[in-house]
Amino acid sequence: MGARCFTVLFLLIIHIIPVFVQAVADGLSCQEHQQAFENSCYEFVSLQHSFLSAQSWCERGGGHLAFIQNDETQQLLQKHLQPEQNWWIGLAPAFDDLTLDLQGGLSWLDGSDVMYSNWLSESILNTDCGYIDTDSGFHWKTSNCSKEFYFICEFELGHSVSCMNHNPILQCGSDQVIEIDESIYGRKTPHYCRNSMPASLTASQEQCSWVNVLDLVAEQCNGRQLCLAVTDTSYFGEPCPGLGSYLLVEYHCKDKASGVIVKRSNPQDPLPVEWKCVPISPNPIQVETICHNCKTEAIGVQILLKDKNNCTKLDWYLEDKSNTGSSITCPADHIKLKLQKHNSKQLSIKTAELRPFQQDFILQAICYQLSGIIDNISEIYTIPFSLLNRTTNPLVSRVSDQLFEMTETNLTQEMREKLLSNICAAFNDSNPIQQSIELQMVANALKNIVEVDDELNTNAQVQAGCILVHISNSLNLDDMIQYNISELMDAATLIIQSSSHILAAFQRTKEEEIADYLFSTVEYVQKFLLINKEPDEEPVIINSTYISVSAQRVSPGNIHAQSFNILNVSSSTFSLPILGPNVLSVNEPVDVRQSNFYINPWIEEDNVNSVLTGFSLARNGSVIPVADLTEEIEIFIPRLDKGVNSTVLDLSNYSTMVISVATPNINMVFKLDPTEDLNLLVLLGYQDYPTTENYAAKVILPQAGNTQEERYTWIVSPRETALNPGVYYLLIRPIVAAGVKSVNASVTITSIAARCTFRAETSASNWSDSGCRVGPKTTEDFTHCLCTHLTVFGSSFFVMPNTVDPSQSAQLFANFANNPVVVCFIGAIFLAYILTAIWARRKDLQDKAKVKVTVLEDNDPFAEYRYLLKISTGHRIGSSTSSQVIVTLQGTEGGSAPHHLNDPEKPVFERGGVDLFLLTTPYSLGELQSIRLWHDNSGDHPAWYVNTVMVQDLQTDQKWHFLCSSWLAVDIEECTVDKVFPVATEMDLKGFSNVFFMKTTTDFCDGHIWYSVVSRPPSSNFTRVQRVSCCFSILLCSMLTSIMFYGIPTDPSEQTMDLGQIQITWSQVIIGIQSSIIVFPVNLLIVGIFRYALPRKKKTKQKKNKMPEPLQMEKDFEQNNVTIHFLIKDIQRITYLFANAMRCSVPKKVIHCENADIITLLSELQNLIEEQHFMHKNEASSVFWTYIHHLYKQLENLAGEVKLLGPSGFSRPGCYSQVLLQVQSIKKLLESNFSSRPINELRTGSSNPKKDRKRGLPWWFVYVGWLLVLTTSVVSGYFTMLYGLKYGKDRSISWIISIAMSFTESLFFTQPVKVICFAIFFALLVKKVNYDDAELVEKICKKTTTSTDALDGVRLAKRDCAHRYYQPPPSTDLEKMRNNMVKQQKARALIMEILVFLGFLWMLLLVAYGQRDPNAYYFTQHIQQSFSNGIGESMSQSDVFTWANSVLLSNLFSSQYPGFITDGNSKLVGSARLRQIRVRTGSCEIAKSMQNSVPDCNAPYSWENEDMSSYSPGWDQSGFVNGSEEIITAWQYQSQSELRSYPIWGMIALYRGGGYSVDLGSDQQNASRKLQYLLKSTWLDKYTRAVFAEFTVYNANVNLFCIVTLILESTAVGAFEFRSVVQSVRLYQSTGGFQSFLMASQVFYLLFIIYYMFLQAKQLKRHKWAYFKNMWNLLDLAIIILSWSALSVFIKRTVQGDKDIAYYQKNKDQFPSFNDTAIADATLGYLMAFLVLLASVKLWHLLRLNPKLRLITSSLQRAWNELSSFTVVIFIVFLAYALTCNLIFGGKLYSYKTIPEAFLTIFSLQLGIFNYDEVVDSDPVLAALIVTTCVVFITFVILTLFVSVILEAFSEEQQNRQPSEEEEIVNLIFMKILSLFGIKCKKREADGKETHPSESTTSIS
Repeated sequence: MGARCFTVLFLLIIHIIPVFVQAVADGLSCQEHQQAFENSCYEFVSLQHSFLSAQSWCERGGGHLAFIQNDETQQLLQKHLQPEQNWWIGLAPAFDDLTLDLQGGLSWLDGSDVMYSNWLSESILNTDCGYIDTDSGFHWKTSNCSKEFYFICEFELGHSVSCMNHNPILQCGSDQVIEIDESIYGRKTPHYCRNSMPASLTASQEQCSWVNVLDLVAEQCNGRQLCLAVTDTSYFGEPCPGLGSYLLVEYHCKDKASGVIVKRSNPQDPLPVEWKCVPISPNPIQVETICHNCKTEAIGVQILLKDKNNCTKLDWYLEDKSNTGSSITCPADHIKLKLQKHNSKQLSIKTAELRPFQQDFILQAICYQLSGIIDNISEIYTIPFSLLNRTTNPLVSRVSDQLFEMTETNLTQEMREKLLSNICAAFNDSNPIQQSIELQMVANALKNIVEVDDELNTNAQVQAGCILVHISNSLNLDDMIQYNISELMDAATLIIQSSSHILAAFQRTKEEEIADYLFSTVEYVQKFLLINKEPDEEPVIINSTYISVSAQRVSPGNIHAQSFNILNVSSSTFSLPILGPNVLSVNEPVDVRQSNFYINPWIEEDNVNSVLTGFSLARNGSVIPVADLTEEIEIFIPRLDKGVNSTVLDLSNYSTMVISVATPNINMVFKLDPTEDLNLLVLLGYQDYPTTENYAAKVILPQAGNTQEERYTWIVSPRETALNPGVYYLLIRPIVAAGVKSVNASVTITSIAARCTFRAETSASNWSDSGCRVGPKTTEDFTHCLCTHLTVFGSSFFVMPNTVDPSQSAQLFANFANNPVVVCFIGAIFLAYILTAIWARRKDLQDKAKVKVTVLEDNDPFAEYRYLLKISTGHRIGSSTSSQVIVTLQGTEGGSAPHHLNDPEKPVFERGGVDLFLLTTPYSLGELQSIRLWHDNSGDHPAWYVNTVMVQDLQTDQKWHFLCSSWLAVDIEECTVDKVFPVATEMDLKGFSNVFFMKTTTDFCDGHIWYSVVSRPPSSNFTRVQRVSCCFSILLCSMLTSIMFYGIPTDPSEQTMDLGQIQITWSQVIIGIQSSIIVFPVNLLIVGIFRYALPRKKKTKQKKNKMPEPLQMEKDFEQNNVTIHFLIKDIQRITYLFANAMRCSVPKKVIHCENADIITLLSELQNLIEEQHFMHKNEASSVFWTYIHHLYKQLENLAGEVKLLGPSGFSRPGCYSQVLLQVQSIKKLLESNFSSRPINELRTGSSNPKKDRKRGLPWWFVYVGWLLVLTTSVVSGYFTMLYGLKYGKDRSISWIISIAMSFTESLFFTQPVKVICFAIFFALLVKKVNYDDAELVEKICKKTTTSTDALDGVRLAKRDCAHRYYQPPPSTDLEKMRNNMVKQQKARALIMEILVFLGFLWMLLLVAYGQRDPNAYYFTQHIQQSFSNGIGESMSQSDVFTWANSVLLSNLFSSQYPGFITDGNSKLVGSARLRQIRVRTGSCEIAKSMQNSVPDCNAPYSWENEDMSSYSPGWDQSGFVNGSEEIITAWQYQSQSELRSYPIWGMIALYRGGGYSVDLGSDQQNASRKLQYLLKSTWLDKYTRAVFAEFTVYNANVNLFCIVTLILESTAVGAFEFRSVVQSVRLYQSTGGFQSFLMASQVFYLLFIIYYMFLQAKQLKRHKWAYFKNMWNLLDLAIIILSWSALSVFIKRTVQGDKDIAYYQKNKDQFPSFNDTAIADATLGYLMAFLVLLASVKLWHLLRLNPKLRLITSSLQRAWNELSSFTVVIFIVFLAYALTCNLIFGGKLYSYKTIPEAFLTIFSLQLGIFNYDEVVDSDPVLAALIVTTCVVFITFVILTLFVSVILEAFSEEQQNRQPSEEEEIVNLIFMKILSLFGIKCKKREADGKETHPSESTTSIS
């Protein structure tokens, strides 16, 4: 029981929190449908109720009808009121007292007076109630209180009113508790809780009062976050028995930490803690009546025990069952009692404290008499548990005991299931709920539990259904019906909503049990809805998301005369025939119950996918059986899907439609719509075209019917023709007269598959169609069913798959002119394929040239140990290089010589490229340890990003990998061009970053069919043309499957799989699988064929006994090709390579060989050999022994070169023979070394040839692939065009958009994400990358087979060791390169900055001046001059009216051009308006001495003195108005928001936008009449301070609106001065080329701003807070902010302009205010002006590189301290003279009337702008003195010193100026510009040579 009590307690808590309070910790929070304002929530109830009923509705939530205490509240309510409706507010007749005697007038419901009002002037009846009339401008009116209007409820924070049988719930936000401020019970006002008030009062009823229950309510609620106060009369007594009482509670919320929880109670002495043990009485005395003022319903029941023995005092002891806080232990036959109250005649016990024990309690009372003798020492009472549990419902009683202990919790799926299970069990163990408030609370709580559909599992749905049946059954209990039906109606609505949520969470288990619960619940609710219903009343309807319920009582005679459906939802419609007396009684009314289920609860029947409808007739709660009727019931069941298959057939020839039937035993409905009335023969054939002899069904149309649609409708029923699944052909032939060959007509055919079924419990399948048939009125929206009985109905729909008949190709293509969309789209795809294939073919030819292994030119001709280098350049931007790249290998046995990596036949090291090089060495380098790469930083783009390097030993097939991933550049990352990379370990190769990058690169470049078209590896056999063709085939196949299934509707009742925001239905999954089966197998086959087909071998004629050419072998040279210089270079090369191999230094004579001869070089070589032999003679493993074999071959080749040269080639005789002898001597030295130590020579030839391991498809399979590509592409394209022609133009366009979006999303999002995910999978789990290049290596081995050791001739070595790039660049050269590169980058950045800013400035000027119109000036001047005629310097009130009658009206209204002003070109928009602003009476004080002479005083205008009262005509303060509304507004003050105006500056003051206004109308006669009325009524008087004439005109010639405000201002002296404010605005954008150019400029300007934002964000990220210290950064930031502000204002102006135009179009006779638009336009103009200013200032920064401008800037910076001091001095002097002149001339001269104007005049004096005459005329002596001293002191002294400071700083800066880096950059740019024109700067070049003699030439880019 404890668990169940906790469960239901939790249920009530989660009900209370979201429904009744929704408060937050820091303030007021209203419900979604309420509006928060100040400390109240306002709810606008769109229900028609009387005044008392509306107030009762508000009181149920603790509120009241709205009180409007100020204009702000009035304005808020106006915004949310529906127009053309009246709304009750809390205004009721005022009573003198609670006797309901009228006092007179109206008051608010709480009795307070009406201080603020918004009455529309009319007589107010004392017996009427107040409401807001929206038709009269939201003014207040009164009406009979019994009328039914909409109403506004107000729920005040901290204020609650609770009537009888309603318990107020008080709650504060989290971390807050309740503090009760005031609480009364009874009645203070007669207006609250009047719904149950008696109609008349008796004398006893007039005795009404109230009691203060602050302590009682505070004891319950203080210190709690949640509290349910008590309102029962049995608890508080009844202070107002006649009228009834209510509970008023005022409270506030305070933080828990702010103080101690307050318990309000009377102070008393602390109760001593005392326990005692007494024996258990075998027969304790039973108490007869000890419960006084016991509450039977509410929480906090108390039992009051009173003295019956006249004791002086009593001590009360109560049994202690808690066993806490006591150290004593009682014997087994004793019980422990605890002192409860001492020396008191009564004891109050809270049952909430005792009820949880669920046991009886023992009570002992010790009585004391006056004499002090103990009378009853041990009188024992028993308090039975039945008394403690006095509530009528034990379930709610258990909840009440723990309600205050619960605050908040979060529900999980498991908690929901457990909670619902416990609640269901509690309902099964307890009596039904018998009170409306409890029922509503439980129903609302259940809704909150089940409203999260995803959190309800099957068991939770079953338990929730159990609860629904219990609480819905409680609706019909006799004890429940006595309550307010509206409360029960709310509970019924909550029950249906909960049922809808359970239905939404429906699953395929326990469906029968859940469905039974839901239908039982609906039946109980329908039964409740019929309580107290009268016949033929409007039906009662409850709608929810998935369930709708309706019930009504109908007279038997009317049941066949109407159709039954549920309004406002997609509902079935039932039309009953006349039912005989055997079905319906003639005298008794019939209950009609109808329900709609939008999800089928019986999911096992998948074919039922319509709205499920239940319809039944009942009498006295019993269902009337309706079956076996002679006339059919007509039912229209709505379809949940709107899919339809329509086809247009041409009747000029035989037309056939293909239909695919997927389900047997269905009804086929064919609806034909011919273009003209024809007799048609319709034949249906199964799996073959029908003929007149062979068909499955046949009909001749039209048939009998009431409408054209019915006559041309054919229903094929399974009762007549069995329809099996398969393909059917529908043939239509027109029946024509003899001799007529064809008809020029067509017919539109709509095919629908339908079935009318009902739920039959006796049927084996539960669903049957017996007694029902499909009717001819079936459409794509409704199924027409005709049945002879009533039950639960449904319909089944099978949407035809989209089919197309190829035999109709000619007919479909005949409509090409009307629907060319898809055909043109497919044609465009074919054309794009052809163009792309041409491009791909060219790229394939280029790739063939790249597929080669570059044999390095500087390889030694006799070095035969081969290494294959595979170098990958990265994919980053700028990864390729134009530099000369050098490589060296380092192994355990030695290192290679530097080799230049280049290929004269193709570019190398391109971005993303892979280059293969063959490098040879004289011997094996052993295990490679590192590789060294460098370049010479030459070319236009010298930087190089090397990704990976792979080195393979072609002799042993061993591979080494080097993971470089580095930049070799002087200005990126490490800023180096020389780097050594170690060999990668196995762990490095399996690292995540390497595997991920390699896998991603491979998949994108080769695996992905789309991306690989661009990035295909050149070595792949899968060509670009083949890849493009595969893409083309896949695209067309995908388009075909897409258009086949496009538009097939989905079943809303079908269950979905929720993946976040994505929902997938089973049908969508099936379509996806079908599409994949259609598209991918054939395309995977095509791709596989192209990828794995081997290339075709070229047949070549082979010559017998022909040896392959050796690597790098040249033909024998002629004698003249060898010179002395060539021999010297060759000897140097041999010596250099030998020294490099031995790791020793090269002899100096070999290095400096300018004057050395051949003999000397050979001698040095011989000495070097002898030296190395001596050093390595004892090292058997030394490289020396291997290298001398190679050296011997080189010397033999050298001897051959000498012989080719011959004796004639030497300058000295005998030299030839001497050289040969020297060479022979060295060879003999080497031969002796051979014999001195035998060695095992390393194998230098290639390994044995391997067998061809090629695996793949034969080469001729490529033709199979091309055939498949051609077939799939043509077929897919052809059928796609047929579908497009069939669908129609609109549907085709929709499909094209859909396929384009899907293709784009797949190509740019889905596919890349898939590749990345696969790469992550491989990197984390597989950790393997395929480096297999075995096939490529085999090709290389075959091509690089070398000859034997025998020399056939002389071999030429092309290596020139003198090249500088063979040596890594020194650090000094690198630094020079780096500095030069940085300067070039800065120069490029500077040029780009200047060009970008000039483009930005150009766009800015275009945008700025595009907003201006040169005609605006002339337009405004014309308007000002037209209306300023007749204006004097000083005008009286009569002069103002004269000007208005003559000038104003004559110019506003043209007699010659109606609707235009006098010029005939400008249209008056709407009407003109006059508005005046006044000051209050007595707005200033009169001097005491003049009070008798001057009656009153009115001050100049100010916002404080402005009069905002409303008057009667003639400024009468009585408030009575009699006249038209147009006249009334002239005397009624209207606020700025009402007039749609804004404050405006005048010459005297700033005026508010409100005032007293009158519209002049649209014609001159009416306007003149109004002016005469205003003149006679003295509308202008001495309190008038300003008159405004406001109007708007539009000139179509220049496309400008002109907003005009003519101001006549009056000072306190009474004269009026004229001023005009005219502003031109373009609201309609012009058309034409310039407007398009302007719009493009605006777009480009926005792009420039985004670009600058990106740059500034980078600067901010780089410099952090130092960014804000740079003035130019702040300037850029200001430009960006102003630009976005201008954009927002531009949008605001456009939107506001459209609103103003729309208002004018709807109210053409009223004054249309364009003030908001004018303000936005003016603001936009100011913003654009400041933008142009700031952008122009930025030009100074861009021109900072000019030495002169830089000198000026630095001079100002140097002089800034002195200038700032002088500026302060100058300002002080100016201010002194300005104050003096203001005091002397301020009252006489206009130029000095204010201090700012006097300061401006003195400043103008220094510029020579000065009116000397007016000053001299005013005071000659003082004027001459002031002017003379001002000119002498300021101009001649101070300003001269100011200029001197600047000149001195300029001179110092000239002397100390140092050239900056930016100047060098400018010089560099200048030199580049000159070089472009072929001009050389000789001086700078000479300087450069002197300063940098060793600097290498580099290109500047």
